[in-house]
Amino acid sequence: MRALVQTVSRASVTVDGAVVGAIEDGLLVLVGVTHSDTPEISGTLARKVHELRILDDEQSAADTGAPLLVVSQFTLYGDARKGRRPTWIAAARPEVAEPLIEEFCKALRDRGATVETGRFRTHMLVESVNVGPRTVLLEV
Repeated sequence: MRALVQTVSRASVTVDGAVVGAIEDGLLVLVGVTHSDTPEISGTLARKVHELRILDDEQSAADTGAPLLVVSQFTLYGDARKGRRPTWIAAARPEVAEPLIEEFCKALRDRGATVETGRFRTHMLVESVNVGPRTVLLEV
């Protein structure tokens, strides 16, 4: 699994004109799943994201209670090394990825995190105002 984590002053996901998830002063987390990922990997990634010291004064969401907006992002596994058209062959199929994204969110909530989400398999408009900007790519 991969997670692209960004500090944001606000972020939201809109589907069909309705906001389905929104946070302020937290982390926008774009998560991609590959074929070999497991629920255990989801839990490990959730811990790493929650404890990532990317916020002001080297604090984490676990330290501050900052909310997280989790958005599935299969394109994190895009590969354009052989040209300009990426291949998505390393990205897990939706029926594999969706339960692992849900497990990732559950693991965060089990740690006490406030988690908002996008909506899987929809066309989402993701808006964010980055702070810093601070962006980290994590992989498990």
